[in-house]
Amino acid sequence: MMPFLLPRRLFLPVGGQSAQARGMLLAATMLGGTLLGAAVQIHHAHAQVHPLHVDAGSPVSQKAPVTFQADKVSYDNAQGTITWSGNVQIWQNDHVLRADTVTYDRNTGIAAARGNVAIVEADGTVLFSDYAELSNGMRDGIMTRLHALMADNAKLAANGMRRTGGRVNDMTRAVYTACEICAKHPTRPPFWQLRAYDAIDDTEHKRIEFRDAYLDMFGIPVMYLPVFSMSDPSVRRQSGFLTPGITPHDRYLGAYATIPYYWVIDGQSDLTVQGLFSTRTGPQVSTQYRNLFNWGTLNILGGLAYDTHRQGAYINTFGNTVGSANEHGVQGYIFAQGQASLSREWRAGMNINLATSANYMRDYRVTGYGQEMLTSNVFLEGFGTGSYSRLDAQAYQGLNQGVIRNNDLPWVLPHYNFSYFGQPDAWGGRLALDTNDFYVYRNDGVSDQRAQLSANWDRPFRNRLGQLWTLTLHLESAIHRATSLNQQPLYDPTAARRAVVTGQVLPTVALKMNWPFLRTFQHGGGTQILEPIAQIIAAPNTGNSVTRNMPNEDSLAYEFTDSTLFSLNRYPGTDRLDGGLRGNFGVHANWTWDGHEIDTLVGESVQEHIDHNRIPYSGLNHHLSDVVARARIAPNQYVDFTGRTRIDPYAGRIDFGDALFSTGVQHFRVTGGYVYEPVTPYYYYATNLQTGSPTSAYFVRTNELTLGATTNWSGYSLSGFVRRSLSRQEFVSMGGNAGYQNDCFAFNIMYIKQYTSIGGEQRNSTIMFTLTFKTIGAFGIHG
Repeated sequence: MMPFLLPRRLFLPVGGQSAQARGMLLAATMLGGTLLGAAVQIHHAHAQVHPLHVDAGSPVSQKAPVTFQADKVSYDNAQGTITWSGNVQIWQNDHVLRADTVTYDRNTGIAAARGNVAIVEADGTVLFSDYAELSNGMRDGIMTRLHALMADNAKLAANGMRRTGGRVNDMTRAVYTACEICAKHPTRPPFWQLRAYDAIDDTEHKRIEFRDAYLDMFGIPVMYLPVFSMSDPSVRRQSGFLTPGITPHDRYLGAYATIPYYWVIDGQSDLTVQGLFSTRTGPQVSTQYRNLFNWGTLNILGGLAYDTHRQGAYINTFGNTVGSANEHGVQGYIFAQGQASLSREWRAGMNINLATSANYMRDYRVTGYGQEMLTSNVFLEGFGTGSYSRLDAQAYQGLNQGVIRNNDLPWVLPHYNFSYFGQPDAWGGRLALDTNDFYVYRNDGVSDQRAQLSANWDRPFRNRLGQLWTLTLHLESAIHRATSLNQQPLYDPTAARRAVVTGQVLPTVALKMNWPFLRTFQHGGGTQILEPIAQIIAAPNTGNSVTRNMPNEDSLAYEFTDSTLFSLNRYPGTDRLDGGLRGNFGVHANWTWDGHEIDTLVGESVQEHIDHNRIPYSGLNHHLSDVVARARIAPNQYVDFTGRTRIDPYAGRIDFGDALFSTGVQHFRVTGGYVYEPVTPYYYYATNLQTGSPTSAYFVRTNELTLGATTNWSGYSLSGFVRRSLSRQEFVSMGGNAGYQNDCFAFNIMYIKQYTSIGGEQRNSTIMFTLTFKTIGAFGIHG
């Protein structure tokens, strides 16, 4: 809290003033020990002081004017006192003093303020008191029955306060809270408060220290704190120790505590250092450095530990024994992100993520564990009108030892991507160009160099029948040079093992027609759309013989659903392409009224050449495909349902289905999800499959159900979820969350149980307990 300061001497003009004004001038003259070199301009009962001299020892600028305002001014020459009374206001810059009466004693240099005293500080803090005595330019003084309104609605009260040098405020019987005070019952204790025998407010360093304090909840003491220090609520960044963390139990760390320290280096950078001490393994020191430059950002997070935990060997999905010989002892990690703007069109950046081992990340709960891999890259990218260009290099580190071996992961050195989308041309069409080129190197597996170019031209038009037509001319081209095609990720024993150069060129012509029929209902309050859609695509056939000696880096998956029904290529990349003569047709219907909606789509595909027999359950194993369908139903605010499916009419079975639903009222809602497939695409992470190999594990059926419920009422919240595999007859995970939140306090407890095993991470349960006090911080327990 900044002190209010008055200058020490006053220089006055003479003559021409009213009697009342002269009284104010004389009163100001008697403040010679407080006011410093100023001239006064009088307007009735207002006096404005313009200082002409600066007191070097003052934290407030003496060049700013000091203004007095009062209903009445009186002077006692015998006693040497001046009294302002009635709505007294004295202000300089952002500092304001208000009171019913202010008396200044020239002999002692003490100004006494009585009745409804209020001092407004520069940071917005307002001090209220019944009585205040101030001296030395308000840098020293005492106040009784103090109440302070601070930033973020924080409140501080004390029986009395002594100010010293304008920098330190000593308070007795202090009480602090950030909660609202009940307007009907102001004497009722707030939700929480800190109650201390005494407190020190260091206004220079913006810290408040409480001694011999209690934390009260509803007026009942729940915790004793011999000493508690916190930042002033107006502070947004300040060096000091942050709230420590305590975890009573962890599978790998045992009981552990974290002690973080935050250092504000300057206005644009800071450093956080945290020590971790556990009962089951060695300590860890981690740091985070952040800097915000004028031209970019830098964020570096790193850690170093002595990991004494030894993970036992286990059998991974491939049947190989995985040990941890090099995953204990001195371990560390570094995550660094940076970005620099080179110009308005170009910027460069990096994302470096490295760790000495996955088990170390697991043992110390390093952020990022549980992912399949860590990805690092450096890049240069540019932005233009309708264009984007990016050059980067990528490297990977596997974290899931159960399914990923580091020597199987590639290096991408380099990778180039360019996209261009043009303006409408003279024929009304738009040209788009894309290229995605790379050099992929593997120590164990295919090494591939690719140059690729895609060109696309769309020309939309409509006729008098209301039909919307789109003509598309598309060209895909690529050239590869590859070695070891018999190894991963292709694993083709018939492919050439030597270096081969191959490529493909696929021109495609497509014509798509949308014919929407529109009507209104509910007297214009609702609309209905019935839209037949038809598409024909012509391209050379792309059979297996065409791509046998071509590597596959980006098209290992294939999905035929409602979302890809009208796609030219249903592979996610361009190493494999959909060709041949085929047609797609469907019917789209939509009803919308009063913000509610029902939307459906049903369609099929017909193809001349059957090229997907070797993809299990692709939905395209016959000339006439499976039927794909989608429905979204939200008829009111209580029900929301979205479902998709793919039905094989030849076998009379469902080859794919998923659904999401939500139902409930304002304060209670139930959600759920369901997924079904004849295969297990994520079989690497499934447990207890009882199969002989990963290949056979793939053909285990997926049949899972997830249910959840949430409720909230007047700040209270409760939620829970469960995920169960119906086909494997076991739970995947479950958990719940309970909490309470109001204007100044938040409580949250969360529980999660994981039944699956990923790499070295075994089945486990996690409990997190957090208390958050506004303006003070959060206290949590993790176990």
